[in-house]
Amino acid sequence: MSIGLGDIPAQARIERDLRWLLDRFYEALDAAGAADIHALLPWTGNPSCPVRLPERAPQAYAIAFQLLNLVEENAEAQTRRSAETIDGPAALRGLWGQILVQLRDAGLSAAQIAAALPRIQVELVLTAHPTEAKRATVLAHYRELYLQLVKAENQMWTPLERQGIAEDVRAILERLWRTGDIFLKRPDVSSELRNVIHYLRNVFPEALAYHDQRLRQIWEAIGNDPALLDDPDSLPLITFGTWVGGDRDGHPLVTADVTRMALMELRSHALELLRDQLTTLVRRLSLSNLLQTPPDFLTSALHHYADLLGDAGQQALDRNPHEPWRQMVNLMLARLPKTAGVPAPGHYTRAAELIADLRLLDESLVAVGATRLARSDVRPLIRSVRVFGFHLAVLDIRQNSAFHDRALAQLLTAAGIDGSDYPSWDEARRMALIEAELESPRPFTRMGMPVGPEAEAVLSCYRVLVEHIHSYGADGLGALIVSMTRNLSDLLVVFLFARETGLLVSTPEGPVCPLPIVPLFETIDDLERSPLVLRDYLAHPIVQRSLEWQRQTRGAPERVQQVMIGYSDSNKDGGIGASLWALQKAQQALAAEGRMAGVRIRFFHGRGGTMSRGAGPTGRFIRALPVEALAGDLRMTEQGETISQKYANRISAVYNFELLLAGVTGSTLRPYTPRPQHLTMALDLLARHSQRAYRALVEHERFLPFFREATPIDAIEASRIGSRPARRTGAQSLADLRAIPWVFSWNQARFYLSGWYGIGSGLAMVQAEEPALFDTLCAEMREWAPLHYLLGNAATSVMNADEHIMRAYAELVHDPVTRTVILDTILEEFARTRAMLERVYGGSLEEKRPYIARQLELRRAGLYSLHREQITSLRSWRAVRNLDPEAGEAQLRLLLLLINAIAAGLRATG
Repeated sequence: MSIGLGDIPAQARIERDLRWLLDRFYEALDAAGAADIHALLPWTGNPSCPVRLPERAPQAYAIAFQLLNLVEENAEAQTRRSAETIDGPAALRGLWGQILVQLRDAGLSAAQIAAALPRIQVELVLTAHPTEAKRATVLAHYRELYLQLVKAENQMWTPLERQGIAEDVRAILERLWRTGDIFLKRPDVSSELRNVIHYLRNVFPEALAYHDQRLRQIWEAIGNDPALLDDPDSLPLITFGTWVGGDRDGHPLVTADVTRMALMELRSHALELLRDQLTTLVRRLSLSNLLQTPPDFLTSALHHYADLLGDAGQQALDRNPHEPWRQMVNLMLARLPKTAGVPAPGHYTRAAELIADLRLLDESLVAVGATRLARSDVRPLIRSVRVFGFHLAVLDIRQNSAFHDRALAQLLTAAGIDGSDYPSWDEARRMALIEAELESPRPFTRMGMPVGPEAEAVLSCYRVLVEHIHSYGADGLGALIVSMTRNLSDLLVVFLFARETGLLVSTPEGPVCPLPIVPLFETIDDLERSPLVLRDYLAHPIVQRSLEWQRQTRGAPERVQQVMIGYSDSNKDGGIGASLWALQKAQQALAAEGRMAGVRIRFFHGRGGTMSRGAGPTGRFIRALPVEALAGDLRMTEQGETISQKYANRISAVYNFELLLAGVTGSTLRPYTPRPQHLTMALDLLARHSQRAYRALVEHERFLPFFREATPIDAIEASRIGSRPARRTGAQSLADLRAIPWVFSWNQARFYLSGWYGIGSGLAMVQAEEPALFDTLCAEMREWAPLHYLLGNAATSVMNADEHIMRAYAELVHDPVTRTVILDTILEEFARTRAMLERVYGGSLEEKRPYIARQLELRRAGLYSLHREQITSLRSWRAVRNLDPEAGEAQLRLLLLLINAIAAGLRATG
């Protein structure tokens, strides 16, 4: 069966491509002696399934579901291409064509839009949150498989060449079948960093170039002057950050040495990327001075740099006689610094110096009439250097405020100051100490003094930052993030750690911190208190000095304070309705505090990979952000499995870059529309009552025992998906449990509790207390983005949940009273939520959202088999794990395979 695809409906494409790939998989299984497994897989037409699956079946199911995921991803891409071909780029929702036309229709001229584009910025921060259940090796095989699927789209292949493609696919699938599918031990931080660097080094540079080309093509296609976007700095900026090697919140393996390693690895790969790009440029710029006379400023630069570099400079000239443009690039290559050590004389110290030389090269090409070559060869490299620099991505440092409390207590004790009980001090006493200490330049301790484990962990990390700044500058350093920020003292204490390690910079006005100190507000209470904390923080003299120093150093027009808001813990704390509304209100209030202080607030969105942790359709997410909070600048995390789902393949990576940059541009530049007060009232009422229902459930004395037994949380905590522990401190409490395993376990058992619970009660109360308002909500839900985003995500979660499977997992709960009380409460709210959402949507969710319904239906039979097997395995594992550890470990391996296979079927972990 061939895959020569024409213009066919997306669903027909999915079914045909899936059948073709599955046939290749069945052939690979048969050849590997696993025909018995082949017969059990979904979509084979075999209606029966054994009571227990064979040992290897979960891996086969996982591969089959991944094939479906790849086919759906490709079908979506091909459908977009077909729509653009037929109807033009403006037909694609949320992408550049539609956004630019909408802005033009709103009265903005091309010149106005072009003037605003350079002020648009998106920064994606890649984290190693433990939600990527697939090994890096397995991900690489799937990337190769996707490329073969795309290759097969082409009509040019002969029958024999198509046979070759089919054979290549069979080989990849056999590799997957013979490759271990799960982590048998936890990956270390360096492994997680290698995975992140793969995207930063191998995917994003190429995707960026394709995105930029696409933006310029669409700009010109809708009738705008292409010259307005000719300069690399005329485009909206996308940059990158990472937490891998810097996030030490509850992660004892992230030490100072690990942070140093991460910084050097990022720098090494950035310089390697530049060498490759400059080497390509050398090959391309083969212009001869016998055919065109180079401008004098290029000749002068050649002599200057050759003299500066001595023998290496002369070798750069000798390599390409009569080709001065190549000689210039040879000199740039020679001037690139080594990864480690202070740059030698004549070598670049900052990426900005390389950009200046590339601009000179660009001007020299324009001077001889080779503008096309400047545009195609040099300007994309200028853009790339601006984005990736000598650091690839900035590294954030994150630590928990409670850890900082213990660190400061140990420093005070080491200094002979009465402060061993600092964590128990009230805020007034803390502030009195901190204010006094900030007036003094002396540190608490001398280098080498023993200070205690937490203090040493904090100080050694900061010393690595100081060392890096002295050697390479601060371009590769991100923010100092304080998670669980509750009070002003949680932020100001960071200045004391900076003073202790020499990180503070002396100025005539007083000391400043060169790096942003960023609060992370996570729980509902913290979000509600956050405006007062920020107000006091921005008013502090050392903060004002630091923000001004950072502004001047960046050459920025305004002072900027970054604030991180957490979607995961606020959801775990108050449920999805209260979480979204608290985040909305906090952003508006925090932005207002910034305006009053003359500071722009840059929001950093800690989004996870599931809807209950802030995920959801990118365009809707951006449109739902308060305009005054967005301000053309979006910083957000991309976590775990989300990275591979969005960016594993270039086509998908370009699409997601475009969604982000076009979305932020559109939301920022569209005429301001006031918030509809009636819908604001409705959402406020919905959020309050949904939180009440949610808290009543999670605070029930029988809830935690039900959760521990009715979901595979214990198996997930024992899994080896990520290097980070599932709990911050090891305490067996809901508060200490991280949001990822919380969401992951509910999803695996198909409750999807964190994605919908409380919404039904909230909507019911709106209807009961304000029936006219409820009718308006139903009629206008799609017209106000925050409400549409919340209810759309809740509806998707309800559709993914399955009452039959919930009941089956609940049978794992030993105590019948606990099982009955909690399950009945959950199912009652589930029925209420589905019924209320269907009233809002005006029909069944399956009818109103047919694409999601079809995706779920394709997966249903296979997932039922896996859930049944997982329930049986959980029961067996729990019975033997303490009595017979060896048998327990064997059972656990099967459970981890099942967790991986179910995650593949659901396209989600936590």
